[in-house]
Amino acid sequence: MGQIKMFGIREHLHPIREQVSAVIHECLMEAFQYPKEKKAHRFIYIEEDSFFYFDGRTQKHTIIEISVFEGRSIEAKKKLHRLLFDKFENELGISPMDLEITIFETPMHNWGIRGKSADDLVLNYKVNV
Repeated sequence: MGQIKMFGIREHLHPIREQVSAVIHECLMEAFQYPKEKKAHRFIYIEEDSFFYFDGRTQKHTIIEISVFEGRSIEAKKKLHRLLFDKFENELGISPMDLEITIFETPMHNWGIRGKSADDLVLNYKVNV
């Protein structure tokens, strides 16, 4: 399971939201062997005068927060980072300096899904990749 939030300046992020969503999902499927049908993306738009970021960043600055079940290997997480940085730059024109990625992992018993604790669910995909 995963919940992905993207934060960015409304004027920049909103027009490309479908491409951003597609790129992120492609990267998750490759790095985490994530099922195609598992897509929970949320865009949080920030007005330009309310988004402060480090020097050297631009209005394209985008923050991605990925909440997932714990269990992915360090190699899988690093692969996800590499894929996202590469595809955001080459397909979306967002440089690695303008992209921040955070992966939040929690035990399955911390998730409630489909009326159950996630550790009681039978999944159609592997978490330990």
